[in-house]
Amino acid sequence: MLVTALEPRRKRLTALFLDGELAAKLDSETLLQSGLRIGVELDDEELHRLIQRSDAHRAQEKALYLLEHRSHSKKELADKISRTAGREAAERAAERMEELGLVNDAQYARNLAEELLQRKRFAARRAEYELLQKGIDRALAQEMVEELAPEPEESLQFLLERKYQRSLSDEKGRRRVFAALQRLGYSGEDIRTALRDYIDYENED
Repeated sequence: MLVTALEPRRKRLTALFLDGELAAKLDSETLLQSGLRIGVELDDEELHRLIQRSDAHRAQEKALYLLEHRSHSKKELADKISRTAGREAAERAAERMEELGLVNDAQYARNLAEELLQRKRFAARRAEYELLQKGIDRALAQEMVEELAPEPEESLQFLLERKYQRSLSDEKGRRRVFAALQRLGYSGEDIRTALRDYIDYENED
């Protein structure tokens, strides 16, 4: 197959044309390093290797870009990279980031669990669900939640006093608070108990 054209594209890509047909869009830096130019013959094996190298380079670049902005779990990172590069290249890039210490699922899970449980005051089951959604292993997610979750009564009391106090003066407001607490993952029974105890305490005053 003959290289008949190399045309720049957006996002640092170059379109490679073989025998007049578009064969692949490759990372421009990888293509430059390969020394490929118009008029050169390229066989299927060489093309495959070039595509693999391009994918690997794009995956590494995407991984570093994503990690500059915030931390990710290994799976979350691979999933995002795979939108840019092939799945295999994405997983290899995520593994490389882990080897370099730029991805650490245990630390990521701990930080996220602390944020959800202690700052946002999610219920344990909602926090565990969010960790799983980020690609954290179920056993690790459960371990972090069990270690860091306050008792539901404590979190509910905190939320009622600090966030929802003004909404508890009438039945309509209490229904809205009940629904909001359910969205945070608390059970109906725990919410009803917390509301009853809070209202009883306020009435005593």
